[in-house]
Amino acid sequence: MTNTELLNRADVLRHGRTPFVLATVVHAERPTSARPGDSALILPDGTVEGFVGGTCAETTVQRQGLRVLETGESLLLRITPAADTGTEGARDPVEGLVTVANPCLSGGTLDIFLEANLPPALAYVYGHAPIARALLDVGRVLGLDARPASPGEPLPPDLDVVVIATHGRDEETVLTEAARAGVPYIGLVASPKRGAAVLAGLDLGEEQRTHVHTPAGLDIGARTPAEIALSVYAEIIELRPQVARAARPAARSAAPQAVTENVDPVCGMTVAITAATLSLDRAAGRVYFCGPGCRHAFADDPSRYAHA
Repeated sequence: MTNTELLNRADVLRHGRTPFVLATVVHAERPTSARPGDSALILPDGTVEGFVGGTCAETTVQRQGLRVLETGESLLLRITPAADTGTEGARDPVEGLVTVANPCLSGGTLDIFLEANLPPALAYVYGHAPIARALLDVGRVLGLDARPASPGEPLPPDLDVVVIATHGRDEETVLTEAARAGVPYIGLVASPKRGAAVLAGLDLGEEQRTHVHTPAGLDIGARTPAEIALSVYAEIIELRPQVARAARPAARSAAPQAVTENVDPVCGMTVAITAATLSLDRAAGRVYFCGPGCRHAFADDPSRYAHA
């Protein structure tokens, strides 16, 4: 996969709102098979697309990349064969640097930048009037994936925000559908009196009603469409921790999961357990390996590694 193909693939993932990590080799001390500029993508299922080194280096990048998907924080990964790096995988005194001792390397050291690429919060805006247009413009400036929506349009599982600025048209239908779908933040742009009347007439449970905010936005004395849009996003930002906790089960199941790890009994390397991780079933349980070399060595003489 060339760099151009890799970047095109990254664009496809972004468009599909699939989280991934872009790993780029920024420094290599020979002997290593990777060179500065080599890059790969790490996907939530542990798939590695591209090239950042041999099997053992790739296994380390995969493991640390899955951790980056968990935290959302980019980092510089140093993979070295040195045995005196301290706790394996511990963060260096240098902020943002993680050093991993990899006994499988041929003798060189790799510095690889792992960049988190997580989809921005997805917001659907209903309406065509100036306030709705301002909600789209301001949302995009703030980095949200703000999209115009129409009543009856299916709601995606990772939808974070719904704001209704239709001025009385199809409000009840959209509010009910969004609340029943468990969208974390639902805002209705309306006066306090009309908003309360609309909310009272909805066939919703008490817990579902807690996601509906009307009048949408903080009371900052907003008058113009842009100011009203700003007040709505200010409320969303203020409620961000609650919105994150209220993420729907379907969205949580599609998010990167906690990394499960095990130790290769042959080389002592910690590996992330994914569908692609090499393994062997033993009476005492499944054994995982960083690459085919270690698996073959174990299969040839399991008793040699009984201590592990």
